[in-house]
Amino acid sequence: MRTTLIVGGARSGKSRRALELAGHLPAERVFIATAERSDAEMAARIERHRRDRGPEFATVEAPIDLVEALETASGPDRVVIVDCLTLWLGNLMHYERDVDAHSAALVAFLKTAPGPVILVSNEVGTGLVPTAYLGRAFRDAQGELNQAVAAVCECVEFMVAGFPMVVKPR
Repeated sequence: MRTTLIVGGARSGKSRRALELAGHLPAERVFIATAERSDAEMAARIERHRRDRGPEFATVEAPIDLVEALETASGPDRVVIVDCLTLWLGNLMHYERDVDAHSAALVAFLKTAPGPVILVSNEVGTGLVPTAYLGRAFRDAQGELNQAVAAVCECVEFMVAGFPMVVKPR
């Protein structure tokens, strides 16, 4: 397994599944977190996730510079989890970065990743159409990002109520 995308709704078990897959690989483990400590609740959530991962994961925080973090962290003897593309995309949009350029760089990296990479992302296209322009723009960008990443990943899983459904088999 070189690249895997795990998609699903909020609280569907995506992160737990990523940890499970990484745990089966005899490699160093690196966790790239894209969340920012924007408030007390998010800071507590980040710390809870760090405790859940345990000490066997080195943690890298990369809310914007994801590809650079992947280039540094990836290797044939390491498995890297990226959690999550949805927060990364939100950060790019919030800080008015070039989403298309960052997305293209991520896809290019994944095509030649030197070791296993497991990416977590939310499926945001199964709900209601957002009423606000920004919500619609985010939903559209997330859908496009998920499609581009899924196209180059060797495996894609969709999480439903804690259970993985294989969308694109290894």
